[in-house]
Amino acid sequence: MNVRQKTLFKLRGIELEKSGLPKKVSSYFGENTFSLSTMQKHISKKTFEAFRRWMSGGTIITIEEANEIADAMKDWAMAKGATYYTHWFQPMTGLTAEKHDSFISITGPGKVIEKFSGNKLIQGEPDASSFPSGGIRATFEARGYTAWDPSSPAFIIESTLGKTLCIPTIFISYHGEALDKKLPLLRSDEALSKAASGLLKLFGHKDVKKVFSTCGPEQEYFLIDKNYYNLRQDLLLTGRTLVGAASPKGQQLEDQYFGTIKERVINFMFEVAEEAYKLGIPVMTRHNEVAPHQYEFAPVFEESNIAADHNQLLMELMKKVALRHNLVCLLHEKPFAGINGSGKHLNWSLADDKGSNLLNPGDTPEDNLQFLAILAAVLRAVYIHADLLRASVAMAGNEHRLGANEAPPAIISVFLGDQLTKILNMLEKGVKASISKKDIMDFGIARLPRFNKDTTDRNRTSPFAFTGTKFEFRAVGSSQNISTPITVINAIIAESLDYVAEKIKKASNGKNFNTAVLKVIAEIARETRDVCFEGNNYAPEWVKEAKKRGLPNVASTAEALKALTKEKNIELFEKYGVFSREEIVARYHIWLHTYNTILEIEANTLNEMVNANIVPAGYEYEKLLAGNLDYLAGLKKSASLKVETSAFNDLKDHLTEVVAKIYYVRHNAREMMDLLERAQKVNHEKRAKIYFEELRPLMEHIRKHADALECVVSDEHWDLPKYREMLFIK
Repeated sequence: MNVRQKTLFKLRGIELEKSGLPKKVSSYFGENTFSLSTMQKHISKKTFEAFRRWMSGGTIITIEEANEIADAMKDWAMAKGATYYTHWFQPMTGLTAEKHDSFISITGPGKVIEKFSGNKLIQGEPDASSFPSGGIRATFEARGYTAWDPSSPAFIIESTLGKTLCIPTIFISYHGEALDKKLPLLRSDEALSKAASGLLKLFGHKDVKKVFSTCGPEQEYFLIDKNYYNLRQDLLLTGRTLVGAASPKGQQLEDQYFGTIKERVINFMFEVAEEAYKLGIPVMTRHNEVAPHQYEFAPVFEESNIAADHNQLLMELMKKVALRHNLVCLLHEKPFAGINGSGKHLNWSLADDKGSNLLNPGDTPEDNLQFLAILAAVLRAVYIHADLLRASVAMAGNEHRLGANEAPPAIISVFLGDQLTKILNMLEKGVKASISKKDIMDFGIARLPRFNKDTTDRNRTSPFAFTGTKFEFRAVGSSQNISTPITVINAIIAESLDYVAEKIKKASNGKNFNTAVLKVIAEIARETRDVCFEGNNYAPEWVKEAKKRGLPNVASTAEALKALTKEKNIELFEKYGVFSREEIVARYHIWLHTYNTILEIEANTLNEMVNANIVPAGYEYEKLLAGNLDYLAGLKKSASLKVETSAFNDLKDHLTEVVAKIYYVRHNAREMMDLLERAQKVNHEKRAKIYFEELRPLMEHIRKHADALECVVSDEHWDLPKYREMLFIK
């Protein structure tokens, strides 16, 4: 019995003690966050009002007020058992980072007190030298600064032996460039607010002071038993299986999707939800997904900045809690070949400070006109800047998922649904010279329903689909930090809102306002018709049709990322203050380097598995077959054993096939290592092209022969856990 088989027999979940009736979520939701309501209880009314003014109008608090908030935050955290604090930030790795400092301050020999000042709350100085910067600063320049983001509440992270106060921050270089994911997101929301407020004023909403994007990212993931995970170096090092034959039973029967959740998994989900609720993360939905052992959590909509923080926290919680249940949470976009991968459907919408969802038609013809004007701006943004949307989700893991008949293709298009499509088509046909309210009603615009009720079927194949009061960007990868896609969406829509507002101003100069608005909407609908598609995005016919329409289909991460360096896109980001030229070019180089590094790690891991696992197992089986063949040949000769010629030849053929498969695995592995060595001699752009066009197909070729070996080598000789085991644990 080999190590894989021994593992199979000892698999078991953890023993859990039954608790009493669970607490009402409302009784502890957000208990580990220093929310506005918590802050209000711990500081003076004057300081709290100053903080609110800072949040709403940008009037920065004084150092005295910062000291009061810091002291209150420390007392609150210490009362909950926290002894350390950290500035929690999101560097350009896409992960989170933290440097912990104690609250203690030395007062004399052998004496300390707990102290936390406003200066320490507002600014920190972690060593920035080893974080990726893309050339923004030299390696020897170690200074980096974290600055408090008061729009996202501080929170407490619990571990078995202690608690830590985490303060969400931005991360900048010595000269002020953004070295993180959060600062560009905050900048993009400011740009969006300014542009949207300007458009709303044209429609008479002069009292709106702030508009912001809201998000609800659906988080897909896989769970596997930790014992199997530890036996797979590909999962350990790359997050996905580099070899592995398909299980005879996969997702063909569609019996996993929304099926009964296994007890071991539901226990994990309960604990994740409890931990999430303590942190104020509004996890609303959980269910089985399509592939075996694939699941999903989905939250309620929040302001984008907070939603991005909460999604990062949720992913960390899922990984941490899974280990407590002897499971491992896999967030890679394609951990298993041949079955659905995981995405993170990013639901995006617009809201104002009056509580209105700007993607929900109103009760009057004028409100519906406003909705259609904003809709036109979104259409134009996607049509003009599809390359940036594609670049925002470009990463190595997503290359395995996009276009695989389980996720949208790498073609960016928009789904609107029958009703909105019909209205836009009607407007395209022509607008009267002068439009009254009665005429607007004749166009059907006054009868637009509230979209909180479904007015059309969803299109789950579209990358950017209107799903009722929101758009769903389905191309985002499951492991991604959502800040970058949100930043791009905010920026391109801000630019389009300004464009629409300017067009309306010009068209309505001395003319009927309603007529002008409808004219602008009709023009944009006509210009952006090619980006709208209501059919099956998975169909091969759509790829051909999209090409006719001139829509780009960029499968390569490296090619998609080039959009970041186009002059028109750099000018857009600079105009709206989202990225400077240096910042966006730096991100291009960082993400390209990351892509290359991931492919190199995968290739070297595959080579190790070939030489340490696959080929030795093949040799053992080859020896078994050869010995059996030799034994039969000897019996034929010495004992006149009668063996059917065809049976004897079949055994020889089988041995020949196994020998050939082993040879092809080894031969292609050597070619792969030669290619890696050759690629080191060219720049990272050429290297990425080589990796996409040559390395990835070569790795797939190795996998094909390795998987064929797995299907014939005896279980006794094959140590690597198989799909049929990893995906169907109890």
